Amino acid sequence: MVFFQLFLMLIVILIAAEVFTNALEHLGEKLGISEGVTGSLFAAVGTALPETMVPLLALMAGTTNAATNEEIGVGSILGAPLMLATLSISLMAISVWKRRGTQGHLRPEHTGLTRDLNFFIMAFSFAAVAMYVPHTLSIVRYGISACMVLIYFVYVMMTLNASKALVADGHATEAGSDMFLCKVGLPNNMIVIVLQLILGVALLIAGAKGFINGVEAAAHIIGISALLLSLLIIPIATELPEKVNSILWIRKGKDTLAFGNITGAMVFQGTLLPAIGIMLTPWAPRQEVVLGIAMTLIAAIWLRYLVAKGGIRVWHLLVNGAMYITYLVLVFS
Repeated sequence: MVFFQLFLMLIVILIAAEVFTNALEHLGEKLGISEGVTGSLFAAVGTALPETMVPLLALMAGTTNAATNEEIGVGSILGAPLMLATLSISLMAISVWKRRGTQGHLRPEHTGLTRDLNFFIMAFSFAAVAMYVPHTLSIVRYGISACMVLIYFVYVMMTLNASKALVADGHATEAGSDMFLCKVGLPNNMIVIVLQLILGVALLIAGAKGFINGVEAAAHIIGISALLLSLLIIPIATELPEKVNSILWIRKGKDTLAFGNITGAMVFQGTLLPAIGIMLTPWAPRQEVVLGIAMTLIAAIWLRYLVAKGGIRVWHLLVNGAMYITYLVLVFS
C-alpha cells in the first residue's frame, strides 16, 4: 500500500509540474520578462514551496519531541540544496544524454547562472560558518541570519534589474504551447494564468506531501535516524518539482529556464531557510551535516568553474551525480 501511494503521488507531481511550467511560460511571456527571471525567481520559489513547508512545519508544529523536530528541520533545510546541486543537476543532464551525447553542450544564459551560483556559494558559506559560532554569541548568529536574508533581497533586485537587457538580447520567455486551461475554452489572460499557476502549485504541494508521508513510512521500515531521513529521503520527494520542471524544459531546449529553476531554488533555500535554522535550531556541526554542506559547496563551485571556463557539457554534470553517491557512501560507511 505504501509503494502504491508513492507511485500515485509521483503521477500527481508529474501532472502538477506540467500544469505549473505551462502556466509559468505564459506568465513570463505576458509580462515580457527574461527566462532568467522566470526560472530563477518565479519557478524556483513556486516549486520550492513543498520543501519550504517541511522544516517550517517540523519546527513550529511538529511532533511532541523537540529534538526530533529540530533534526527534521535541519536535515530538510540542508538536504534540499544538497539534492539540487548534485542529483537534480545530474538527472537534468541524463535526460538529454541520448539526444545531445556525452560531449553535448548545455547552453544556459551565462550571466544569470553566474549570479545564481555566486550568491548561493556566498550565502551557504555563511550557513557553514554559523555552525561553529557558540550559542552564547546569539547576537552573532542573529547577525549572520540577517545578512543571509539581505543577500536574498539583493539577489532578487539584481535579477529583476537584469531582465530588460536580457529580453533585448533575445532571452525573453516564450510559451512553447497553448495554456492547458485555454484548451477547455477559457481565455488566455492574466486571471486564467494565475488560476492555472495556483492549480499547479496546489497539486505540487499535495503530491509532495503525500509522497513525503509514503517515503517516511518506507524509511521507518528500513530504520534510519530522523536527521538522515531528512537529509536524504525527504528531499527526494520535495525536490521532485524542480527535477521534473527542469527536465521538461531542457528536453524542449529551454536550457536557461531549466538551470534557473534549479539554481534559483538553491539561492532561495540557501539563504532564507538556513537563516531560520540558525535562529530556531541548535545548528551544530554534526558529521553528516558538515559532510552535506561540504559536498553541496563543492558541487556549486564545480558548476561555477564550468561557467567561468566557458562551456558546460553533458558529462560535466554527471560529476555532480557522482558527488551525491560519494556523500551516500561517506555517511553510511
